[in-house]
Amino acid sequence: MEYSIRELADLAGISTRTLRYYDEIDLLKPCKVNENGMRFYGKQEVDLLQQIMFYREHDVKLDVIQQIIHQPDFDVEEALKEHLSVLLKKKERILALIRTVELTLDDWKGAYHMSDQMKFEAFKESLVEKHEQKYGKEAREKYGDESVDASHKKILNMTEQDYERFQNLEKEVLRQLEEAVKEGAKPDSETGKRIVMLHKEWLGFTWKEYTAQAHNGLVQMYLADDRFLQYYNRNVNGCAEFLVAAVQCWAK
Repeated sequence: MEYSIRELADLAGISTRTLRYYDEIDLLKPCKVNENGMRFYGKQEVDLLQQIMFYREHDVKLDVIQQIIHQPDFDVEEALKEHLSVLLKKKERILALIRTVELTLDDWKGAYHMSDQMKFEAFKESLVEKHEQKYGKEAREKYGDESVDASHKKILNMTEQDYERFQNLEKEVLRQLEEAVKEGAKPDSETGKRIVMLHKEWLGFTWKEYTAQAHNGLVQMYLADDRFLQYYNRNVNGCAEFLVAAVQCWAK
């Protein structure tokens, strides 16, 4: 069965503009175009669009999706298994959060006593799972399973105060980086030193042992990985570069 661009857009719940853009960037080409310029899509294109939408649901960028699905050895079955695995883990996180909300409501009503530790367990488990999905493979290859598992354990064992400090430190590092870059501060200045000390403290919540060498190695990875670059430079360009240079100066 073939679909016009309008029919496929309606079927998938997306806009015809999106499909035209996918055609322009060679992500999803129609199987044919008639003499009037009307695009038509067949079964292969429908299946490919489904894959694209699965990856988009996981926040994968379009250029990365293009590299994945247009590989000669792209395996649809394996891709579907991967999607299922990711979605099941996401389901587990959501169910854990739902359970936390339910228990918190019971606690407020006096029907159940919820410890302070329990109030944050689901959030910490969700954080660990997200880190594992995003960076787990690379981290395990680079540092080994024992080191990564130990880091996850430290997160799960955080007290309420530790978890709050850990979350706030991450935000504070980014805030001060953005201010430093906007104000034209130098990485080797006292401002740079202060940011490095905050970043070091933040790492201490998850690292089994701190070393300046490991700190430098980590921030160098920030420059090589688009995910980290986009995180640190999301509001102000140059933040990731400032952090790397500051760590080189002040990590001890």
